[in-house]
Amino acid sequence: MNQQAIEAVQLCTSMTEVRACVDALDDVIVTLLVQRTAYMTQAARIKQDKNQVRDEARIQTIVDRVRKQAVAQGGEPAVMESIYRGMMEIFIAYEHHEFARLREGAAA
Repeated sequence: MNQQAIEAVQLCTSMTEVRACVDALDDVIVTLLVQRTAYMTQAARIKQDKNQVRDEARIQTIVDRVRKQAVAQGGEPAVMESIYRGMMEIFIAYEHHEFARLREGAAA
């Protein structure tokens, strides 16, 4: 049975406890975001045309998926969508940068 993430959150009685729990989550989140960034570099390497970097259908698929996951875990789907849309815009810009960087090296 899938335990909802919201139910796994520790009950805190002070801001010190809240901050310690958030810091612990951030330690995991940063590691995962670094890994996601590495996959965006791979995507930039694999894609043949810079117009492939922004894929609206893929963006919508991700939004739909994370909204569904948020609901299943007891979270707020609108919050998750906002986070992911912002994050994807940053990753798209990064991927454009990587796309250009990887081809500049090949053109030299």
